[in-house]
Formats: sequence, structure tokens, C-alpha cells
Amino acid sequence: MLSARGQRLVVGVGGVGLAVAVTPQTSLAAVAGRSIALHTHLVVREDELALYGFETEPELDAFELLLSVTGVGPKSALGVLAQLTPVELARAIDGGDERAFKAVSGIGPKTAKLLILQLSGKLVVAPAARSAAAPDARADVLDALTGLGWPERTAADAIERAAVAAPEAAASSGALLRAALAILGPAARP
Repeated sequence: MLSARGQRLVVGVGGVGLAVAVTPQTSLAAVAGRSIALHTHLVVREDELALYGFETEPELDAFELLLSVTGVGPKSALGVLAQLTPVELARAIDGGDERAFKAVSGIGPKTAKLLILQLSGKLVVAPAARSAAAPDARADVLDALTGLGWPERTAADAIERAAVAAPEAAASSGALLRAALAILGPAARP
């Protein structure tokens, strides 16, 4: 990875720097000079080519499903994933929770209803991701990370990714904390 600015990474591929739009969490986790693996989606428009990158396949799948909803463009879909993990998105859709989309820029009440209506039953999250960590372990780790200075959203995202990546670590607070800290990395210190 060559550089990170806001929600954009410049990634070197075959001697060419490609600008990739990412979520703030992905941008914070990226370290200049280190390699990064992203699952990408190319949006082709008449006047531009835009590349969107995601750390996990479930994020990419959720992004592509969000794009299938009438009135949801790539920037809004990326905004949804900046606020909600794929698991949280699946829960919001399955539960009909329009309030979950309130903080997302570009998604109003009508679009939230449309998202729930059109994506109901379509967003499938792996069973390991659904039961990834015991609620007490997650709460303990979230308290620890926010106590260390990480923003709650960043800490929650790292916990979710750690629980999905290492389901066996999700059983204990200590193992889950170590896995989440490994995801946050030394470059993302608060």
C-alpha cells in the first residue's frame, strides 16, 4: 500500500498506483509500505471507473447486495458498511430495524425501508459469524479497547472481525482481546 487518506487508499499493483475507496475502518488499519489484500468491486460509469475495496469477502458480498437495491449507489453502500458490519446489517434487515440506518449518510427513512424490503432473506452471514463470540466476552473486550482509547465503532469492528477470523478465540475474553489487538495493529494506536 502506498498511502492512505480519509476513505481512500492508493495501492500499488504491478507498478501502478490504484485509488481504492474503502471504509474508515479499513483505512485506519492500513499501513503505508505494508502489503494489503483487498476484495474489490469495480464500478464502471460513462465518465469514470471507481474501485471499492473490502478486507473481507462478507463485506464485498454485502456491498454488492446493497448496490442491487434501487436508489443505493456505491457511496451510500460504502457508507452503510462504514456504520454496520455485515453481521449487524443482516440483523438489521432480518429484524426490520430501520433505525440502524439512521446514522448512514445518504440513507433516509424511505431508502431504509426499501433496503429491508428488497434484501430481506438475501443477506446470509456464515454461522460462525452469527455466533462468533459470547456476549460477555465481547462486552469485556469492547470495554478494554475503548478504555485503551480506541473509538467504540473501531473497537467493535475489530472485535467482530476477530471473532469471525478466529471463532475459537471468541470463547474467552483474553483470546478475543489478543485477536482484536492484532487486527488493530500497532499503526492504529489511538
